[in-house]
Amino acid sequence: MRKNEYAIVDIETTGGNASGSRITEICIIIHDGIKVIDRWETLVNPRKEIPLPIFALTGINNEMVACAPIFDDIAEKVLELLEGRIFVAHNVNFDHSFVRHELEHAGLKWTTRKLCTVRAARKVRPGLPSYSLGNLCRALDIPLTRAHRAGGDADATAILLSRLLLWDEAGEIAKMIKRNSHDQNLPPNLPQSEFEQLPEKPGVYYFNNQVGKVVYVGKAKNIKKRVAQHFSGHKITPQRQNFMRDIHSISHEVCGTEFMALLLECCEIKKLWPEHNRALKKFEPKFGLYHYEARSGYKYLGVGKLAKGQTCVEHFFSLHEGVNLLLSLAGEFGIDHRFCHYGTPDTWDFVIKKGTANLPDIKQHNAKVEQALEHIVGGKSSFGIVDKGRSGEERSCIWVENGHFYGMGYISSDVGITQALELKEYVTPYHSNRYIMQLITGFAEKYPGKVLRAEVPVEE
Repeated sequence: MRKNEYAIVDIETTGGNASGSRITEICIIIHDGIKVIDRWETLVNPRKEIPLPIFALTGINNEMVACAPIFDDIAEKVLELLEGRIFVAHNVNFDHSFVRHELEHAGLKWTTRKLCTVRAARKVRPGLPSYSLGNLCRALDIPLTRAHRAGGDADATAILLSRLLLWDEAGEIAKMIKRNSHDQNLPPNLPQSEFEQLPEKPGVYYFNNQVGKVVYVGKAKNIKKRVAQHFSGHKITPQRQNFMRDIHSISHEVCGTEFMALLLECCEIKKLWPEHNRALKKFEPKFGLYHYEARSGYKYLGVGKLAKGQTCVEHFFSLHEGVNLLLSLAGEFGIDHRFCHYGTPDTWDFVIKKGTANLPDIKQHNAKVEQALEHIVGGKSSFGIVDKGRSGEERSCIWVENGHFYGMGYISSDVGITQALELKEYVTPYHSNRYIMQLITGFAEKYPGKVLRAEVPVEE
């Protein structure tokens, strides 16, 4: 390793992520910590069309790169310039992801330490209104010619690095480039201090964008360790690039257990609907079991899509699941299938007229429907779960009322609970959904010793 030699890199590309885009231009400047000692620049044939918006930004078109070398032809040269030097770029993870991907594609292995001049500038010159390269150059009086071209941006970044090294009396850059530093893996706009202050405890963490809007919610057994995992590895998907770009701050909430964190995560995703949360969204129920009484006095059951303003007896993730339950109820309680509807509630306009042949006795029929509803609703129990708290002075508690998640919270360890229903006073209410109840039911079955059952059904 050459002592404190830097390879300042800037690239232009056909798009925003290394998995589907290619390099069209690269410039590498070698800096010894005081001055520039070497410089190399070339156009690159990406072997694919350059989109018009990219041409409008960079000025590089298909004709300009037609006779340029492909990356495989310059890979050895690139590796020679980068090997043993600290890789420097403005928003380093973007440039690094492309260069590493191209070198791997050419069959060359390469690892290096990285330095992001966005993050370095935030540490050495805090308080500036913007840390984009153009705005930094204007604020710090750095010449920037040929903006959005590899050579022009690399030249400006080299001057920026020289000044940051000169101004860095606190040795921030030396800390950033240590091999065990997490700094260079963090998103460019995220202050390292926010990461370092994260607790190593169970809880929920929130990634926020530039205006403070939550764009991702996650849960963890160890918040700090889990957050660090988000930023490690070598992922080059568009989702990854957008994800890293959008994170400007982190907030968190410590929970007593990982299970409490899991429930809070589900509730927060349901409430906030963050842009980058995708996995849990598929668990949103889309269908429901409804019941209503027609003008004739006959009661009906129906399965259909969930609709705003309509209350249903039960939720389902699929129409098939709902139909199976309705068929099962009709068979078990002897309900005439003519009084069972399937589809969407607004299509349930076909009502059997009184006097139609072979209709069941209205009182007997309605009693059967009520029995079926009682079987679903009445069979749902109320219970609490008590577990570890956030400290030794408290316990966590969850309350389920008549088969629905009511809420969760914390109770002081010196409070004595004689009846399960007393837990309800100590929880914060949350909205229930079927996925959360599946989690709670599974937990209660696995850890029966933590469950407190209500002796009688709770009146709603």
